Amino acid sequence: MAKHINIIHLSAVPVEQMKVPDGSAFGGSRQRVGAAIGAKKLGYSFFAVPPGKAAFPFHLHHTNEEMIYIFEGEGILRLGKDEVQVSGGTFIAFPPGADHPHQLINTSNRDLRYLCVSTMEYPEIAEYPDSDKIGTYVTGASDGGFRALYRKEANVSYYDGESSGEIERIKKSSN
Repeated sequence: MAKHINIIHLSAVPVEQMKVPDGSAFGGSRQRVGAAIGAKKLGYSFFAVPPGKAAFPFHLHHTNEEMIYIFEGEGILRLGKDEVQVSGGTFIAFPPGADHPHQLINTSNRDLRYLCVSTMEYPEIAEYPDSDKIGTYVTGASDGGFRALYRKEANVSYYDGESSGEIERIKKSSN
């Protein structure tokens, strides 16, 4: 195969084990294909998720759209309030918005292997309905920018924690 900065064979993309809590229902490996070949506006990764596991919690995006194409295996797709059986050859669209929370769970006895493609627009707000969290992301995970998760019940008012100290200091120094 010809060598080019924007072309790569999947076997040449490093395999990363997902960093999940020990003994959890989450797991798998990921190959960040888009990052390996210089993609800027789309992210694409190849996943292998072992039997009985899910790669990610049930979540939705307010900015980014995702697509999955399943190569091998079977699973249950949680999509909103629906649970749908999926298998190799299936395409799935996850438009942004509150109507499209999703999670793919491997229910087969072999790895569930799929390609996930996503727009890479930031800032991004994600929600996690099962755990009542909100994620705020200014950059991708590997870019080192601001990324934080919050519990929704920690909601505070706009002026909570703000004081007039600096305003008073500036007013005094300008007189």
